Amino acid sequence: MSAAAETVFLFDVDNTLLDNDRFQDDLRQELERAHGERACARYWEVFEQLRGELGYADYLGALERLRLQDLHDPTLFRTANWLIDYPFADRLYPHVLRVVEHVRQWGRAVILSDGDAIFQPRKISRSGLWDAFAGNVLIYVHKEKELADVERWHPAAHYVLVDDKTRILEAVKAIWGARVTTIFPKQGHYASQEPPRDGAPVDLAIDRIGDLLGHDLSKLTS
Repeated sequence: MSAAAETVFLFDVDNTLLDNDRFQDDLRQELERAHGERACARYWEVFEQLRGELGYADYLGALERLRLQDLHDPTLFRTANWLIDYPFADRLYPHVLRVVEHVRQWGRAVILSDGDAIFQPRKISRSGLWDAFAGNVLIYVHKEKELADVERWHPAAHYVLVDDKTRILEAVKAIWGARVTTIFPKQGHYASQEPPRDGAPVDLAIDRIGDLLGHDLSKLTS
């Protein structure tokens, strides 16, 4: 458990710090190249089924289920290695590491992500974000339901949440109220699908994560 801080900055990962849409495009191309269009389509069907069952994206789990449908296809193992070794550092949005250092002027920086217990930590590590955040990494199934645990690990007088999903920002604002400042980077497919509603609790909207370098965030947390 961390000592209490005045402010903790909570950053989502996918399409907030790194371009997960581009990773998915690369995965789609790899699946088509290695297994064909039919198997690729089936993978994404299984992927969405799993997301509905589990509540988060499970890339390796979908591959495992695909394997059970064809136990004699050794090319799936090469695809598994491709996933594990994917160069996520190449998918960081511009200036992300500078942004992490920038916010440390005003508080601790923490990753707050949803995901599975194997591939999501691997993604964060491969991208360099694990080290950039000094190991301050929290991963849940539904992070908006785990705010008490967030407070347990990183107690603070005030939180700043940076997330590309307005439904997450709204859910957290409903619980923490004035204790949280919400920042909405308009990146990735969720940002276009979930624009802020009139009166939605978004304290600051930015076009890209690097725009935070131009903000004095002490004015948002005071």
